[in-house]
Amino acid sequence: MLIIARKPQESFVIGEDIEVVILDVQNDKIRIGINAPKDVSILRKELFDTKKSNQDAVLLSENLKINQLAKEIKKNRK
Repeated sequence: MLIIARKPQESFVIGEDIEVVILDVQNDKIRIGINAPKDVSILRKELFDTKKSNQDAVLLSENLKINQLAKEIKKNRK
């Protein structure tokens, strides 16, 4: 993990085209701005984790359905 110290109105760049700007620091909250291309998805970590969990659940469900269908096909062939 890279740790960078920045003051308000200072920024850092990720790659060639993503800029993260520290907008404000108050008490225990930091406001940041992110300048990135429109095709770059930016999600809060908790939303990213929820999205990933949902995708994993869909894949698991699809795999279970495929396995059940394969069992039915084998059963009907006998």
